[in-house]
Amino acid sequence: MAGHIIVGVTGAPVSRRAVDWAIARAVERKQSIELIAVVGGAIGTVGEAEVLGAAQSATQQLLESEAARVSAAGVAVTTKVDSGNPVAKLIEASSGAALLVIGSDYRGPGTGSVRGVHGIRIAAGAKCPVVVVPDTDLATGTGVVVGIDGSSVSEHAIEFAAAEADRLGEPLIAVSAWTPLQTPRNAMEVYPELYLANMQAMTEEVLSLSLAGLSSRYPDLKVVRRAERGHPSQVLGEIAEDARMVVVGTHGRGAIARFLLGSISQEVLSHLPTVTAVVR
Repeated sequence: MAGHIIVGVTGAPVSRRAVDWAIARAVERKQSIELIAVVGGAIGTVGEAEVLGAAQSATQQLLESEAARVSAAGVAVTTKVDSGNPVAKLIEASSGAALLVIGSDYRGPGTGSVRGVHGIRIAAGAKCPVVVVPDTDLATGTGVVVGIDGSSVSEHAIEFAAAEADRLGEPLIAVSAWTPLQTPRNAMEVYPELYLANMQAMTEEVLSLSLAGLSSRYPDLKVVRRAERGHPSQVLGEIAEDARMVVVGTHGRGAIARFLLGSISQEVLSHLPTVTAVVR
């Protein structure tokens, strides 16, 4: 994938993890990096200009420090300090980029609330794939997990995930989940075996059709197929806990829908199991 990687930089500790992740990818894909930080909250009140100027100066120093680390890795880097709404500014910056990387302060179950809404809106509105890096140790993990539902968006997610798995030398774990028809409590305590078998078979067929032709483009890529019963986001989350990355698609469309993700994508982003890529 040609082009440059944009990294949204903040003062949060996870921002450094996001930059590190982008550096590793840029080195392997021979891409450049643009570090962007947005100073938000200005409303034009009297005396605000001095505060804004000081904030922009401090932010520029932060970017220069991070840029030095990027340059040390042999990656071409530029920096930009902007002001305004961080969500809108990063969405705007994503136009023409190969990838947008942001951090999340999510540290796993039981760690309390996180500032996740901005990440969800950015992922929904961005013009390029978005990678969200959680504030957790990413050193371990095997495989690139991709959620598949047979849609055109799913096809884009598969292509992105396959390229990442091939780049990392990891297996591609293709996951499609099926959920039995919901009924009032106790109305269907035992589903007919034929129904369950057909649901499983149909899901396996979706996987086969969606992955057709992948081996010709990535002959050395190992593909593991997982057709699982359960709620899609829960299934993806459990499998991706031990993976290097999970890739999901978003069905956001148009001016109104651009701040909305499909429910599965949003649920995965709200409880990041690992580095998560959202592909339109």
